[in-house]
Amino acid sequence: MSRLPTVAIIGKPNTGKSTLFNRLVGRRKAIVSDTPGTTRDQIAARVRTPGMDFLLIDTGGMGGGTEDKDLEDDVHRQSFLALENADLILFTINGKEELTSNDLEIVSILRRSRRTHVPVLLAITQCDNPGEIDTILPQYYELDIAKEIIAVSAPHKIGIEDLLKAIEKELASLHFTVQEEVPGEAPRIAIIGKPNVGKSSLVNAFMSETQKKKSPLLVSEKAGTTRDTTDTIIRFHEQEYLFMDTAGLARRKQTESDIEIHASFRSMKALEMCDIAVLLLDATAPVSKQDKRIAHMAIAEGKGLIILVNKIDLTPQGKRTETMEEIRSELSFCTFAPLLPCSTATREGLLKIFELIETVDRNRRRRIPTKALREWFESVVHGQQTQALLKSKFITQADEVPPTFVLFVKDPRKIPVSRLKFLENRMRETFAFEGTPIRWVTKENT
Repeated sequence: MSRLPTVAIIGKPNTGKSTLFNRLVGRRKAIVSDTPGTTRDQIAARVRTPGMDFLLIDTGGMGGGTEDKDLEDDVHRQSFLALENADLILFTINGKEELTSNDLEIVSILRRSRRTHVPVLLAITQCDNPGEIDTILPQYYELDIAKEIIAVSAPHKIGIEDLLKAIEKELASLHFTVQEEVPGEAPRIAIIGKPNVGKSSLVNAFMSETQKKKSPLLVSEKAGTTRDTTDTIIRFHEQEYLFMDTAGLARRKQTESDIEIHASFRSMKALEMCDIAVLLLDATAPVSKQDKRIAHMAIAEGKGLIILVNKIDLTPQGKRTETMEEIRSELSFCTFAPLLPCSTATREGLLKIFELIETVDRNRRRRIPTKALREWFESVVHGQQTQALLKSKFITQADEVPPTFVLFVKDPRKIPVSRLKFLENRMRETFAFEGTPIRWVTKENT
């Protein structure tokens, strides 16, 4: 599998990084605020263009200037490590301000710390008036840091196409290519979860004796042993599966070392690249906020989701049902995800995962014929109180993964989220969508 290039947006606080990130990604994913330092953790999303796919990373501001002094050093450090891991750096400067010492400090950091082959593109943000662009650009050429300088205004879409073309050009010069889906390609499964829940042990348990002797994965009781994402091909019943063992996703306040920050960075990247996420939980520990956050991340990215409850052998037989019910209750927002008790130590229940992977992978790509979908919709909304649904003219399934359904209504604003959730629940009762998120898009009838 070819590697997905990484583009990191860096700059001092309040240069419009998150606004630019949202525009390039095509949806509002990063929080946008006028308060310097709003973005703390790195946010990642895949950007697809005709010429190149890449993983875009939005970072917190570098060089100081935030209103959160307690976290300023930590944010700077995370941004610095994103810079070290990036294949291309998108450096932002606020075009409505004079160059500051913070801007010049970042220029100095780029000269000293980036890998020599990594190109830099300079995006001058908030250039809302195209007529003024030619007059403000010359001062930035004197910085002598970027392959290309592009004036942009994310809210007004000024310069965005030029910026994307420049990104494509630079990544192509580094010999990255468009990643095309290959029919019959092994499903990509990312093992995700908190540190020290047994992710590497899980992949090791799937490996043949020959694989174990040749290249066993590193396993340790020490949290955070795995630093990188490791790809392992597992063959089961003549079918190949690509397992991506990731470093644990730690909460930001637990990220006390550069190693753990690297681990979170690479885990985000693996989650973005996978088809199915396997969330590994510890049967001997309660479901934590971090477990829920990781599950939410997988759903938000539209990935298939399977929940494995490891160390079930350490739970008394009489309490196993109660344990599974408690976990299901804590993860009530993803009841569509199959829940499998297992043990990497005794191999109990492990082989059942392959059947689940096949089911989830098939459901993610399943399409319902429009005629059958319309008949189902009419039967479901009949007698419902929401008139906006009753007046819907058409429903169809978009050609997207995960399953995405487009509902044409008179006024999309009158369709409450609760009604869409009702439709999703009824759809799951009728069609097989176990293990995959379902998305709804409401459009106005024209």
